[in-house]
Amino acid sequence: MKSLAHQDGSWHRSAHIWLYNSRGEILLQLRAKDKLLAPDCWDVSAAGHVAAGEDPLTSGLRELEEEIGVKTEKESLEFFRILRREALPDAIPNNEFYYIYFLPFSGRAEDLKIQLEELQTVRLFTIKEIRDSLKNNRVKFAQADDYWKEILNEIETRTRE
Repeated sequence: MKSLAHQDGSWHRSAHIWLYNSRGEILLQLRAKDKLLAPDCWDVSAAGHVAAGEDPLTSGLRELEEEIGVKTEKESLEFFRILRREALPDAIPNNEFYYIYFLPFSGRAEDLKIQLEELQTVRLFTIKEIRDSLKNNRVKFAQADDYWKEILNEIETRTRE
């Protein structure tokens, strides 16, 4: 289903789970070098397509556990919003509805069990590091800048409260 959606550009759903801590650091994953979309780029903590017959929340929980070894309950995920993302011209036709969730995280990145088929490593970044990297193009990120800016602003708000 995933490969077909990326061939014909059909709209599909994905779950994006952003882990952050009380210091405003965000856990990012470095995607595997052989990924079809955004290889070798820093991306959301855990994400994946919603399987047929599955709801986005269940999909998000599955991806969290598969990709970075984090097991949690549905009630722990904080729904943020649905974002409609249309493929860019001359790009792989990836038209998605992102179901975006946040999860407070108190662990250490180096203690996570990562899925090496999907990603190379994980790391905690400060909001300032990400903003500076977006501005200076020092680091490759998987998503468009406007998405990152929205996520950073939201996490900043959540850690101020």
